[in-house]
Amino acid sequence: MIAFLNQMPALLGVIVGVVGTLLTSRLNDKAQWTRAMSVRWDERRLDAYAEYGRTLNEVHLLAHRITAPSRPSSRAHPIDQTTGLELIAEADVLRTRAWEGVLLLGDSDTVAAAREWRWAVLQLERAARGRVDDRFDWVAAVRRADVARDRFYVAARASLTLDRGDVAQARWLVDRQMNS
Repeated sequence: MIAFLNQMPALLGVIVGVVGTLLTSRLNDKAQWTRAMSVRWDERRLDAYAEYGRTLNEVHLLAHRITAPSRPSSRAHPIDQTTGLELIAEADVLRTRAWEGVLLLGDSDTVAAAREWRWAVLQLERAARGRVDDRFDWVAAVRRADVARDRFYVAARASLTLDRGDVAQARWLVDRQMNS
């Protein structure tokens, strides 16, 4: 019995060591799994945001092209309204699909910014369809869409933890127009 009691500290040390190793292994595995899942969802989130951005930019560009003949200062390559509206309809289908990814994977700030950008581009689309009144200001509407796009990308980058400087385009576009 005395021999057993003499060996007790060593036995307790072995037990504590095994439990410690198991806990450390478990915590490391959990942290590694959490990191892997985070990367996986960030990749999917990035794809969803990029696809949404591409499709909404396509509608924006097509609205510019359709309305180019009625805007003498336009630099857009004109396209006839019928063809342009068909292309907008196709782009809108893709945008709707991309929207589902943003809704599923996006955080609330990014989804709100995406809605705001969509609303601003919808105003341009309405102008391309001839569904605006005489008070419609194309330049102001484009500016709203550009600012909304910037807000979307700021929110998306924050969601992806990619806060690496200012990439806003709206201010740059205004400066470029003033200097040309």
